[in-house]
Amino acid sequence: MTAVIKRNNWAIWRDVIFALFVREIRTGFNDRLGLAWAVFQPLSFIFLLSYIRGMIAGSESHTVPTFEFMMYGMLLIQLFLDTLMNVSNSFKKNKALFAFRQVQPISSVIAVAVFYLFIKIAVFFLLILIMYFLNIEFRLDDPLYLLLNIIGVWVIALSLGILFAIGQCYIPEIGKIQSVIVRPLFFISGVFFSLQDVPKEYWPYLDWNPMLHAIELSRHAAYKTYPTDGVSEFYLFASALVLLFFALATYHVSWKQAISR
Repeated sequence: MTAVIKRNNWAIWRDVIFALFVREIRTGFNDRLGLAWAVFQPLSFIFLLSYIRGMIAGSESHTVPTFEFMMYGMLLIQLFLDTLMNVSNSFKKNKALFAFRQVQPISSVIAVAVFYLFIKIAVFFLLILIMYFLNIEFRLDDPLYLLLNIIGVWVIALSLGILFAIGQCYIPEIGKIQSVIVRPLFFISGVFFSLQDVPKEYWPYLDWNPMLHAIELSRHAAYKTYPTDGVSEFYLFASALVLLFFALATYHVSWKQAISR
């Protein structure tokens, strides 16, 4: 007689998330370039922008080597954009799986978001390894603080992705609006410049953006000599928590109606 193994809801949810995570790995790296492209793309942008920034500001940008200055900006903005875009498309991408009672939209959201978080962390360590072999100076004064900033960016992207995913279930055109909204973030989040490069009278027009705070604070985590005037860790983490609460509350009251449309 075949024994029936009973599992609690947490075990089922964990297995569903893991299965969706494995599915993301297979679909994300199913071409010939695979993981190599995930490394080459940010690396090429970092080298290019470092070269341009170096011609303007020299080998250092506010006590931080220009390559590392660009590295933190590029990796954080790509983590934000990749997580946001893919989480916002996760409902539509996995809608057929929601016919199974065990698979809920939040499971696909978590699997997609964790997948892109792991990718960027892996790329970060690969960049450190490349810098070591190229004899490029690397310094990280406060790795825990850097990790907290990365998690803050990830939570903000995850929260906004959930809101956009729900919105697209009701109004599909929101996806087009989303791409228009997030495009300027690359230019106003301090990826290529520091807030210290901008006159103080213009800081209020940029300080509303938590990504700017995250990038500037991450550079400070690497080099304690990097100035943090005009940015606030409280604002970054408060933004992350408020957005997460609002996203989860919206999801809780509307996910069943959203996926049934």
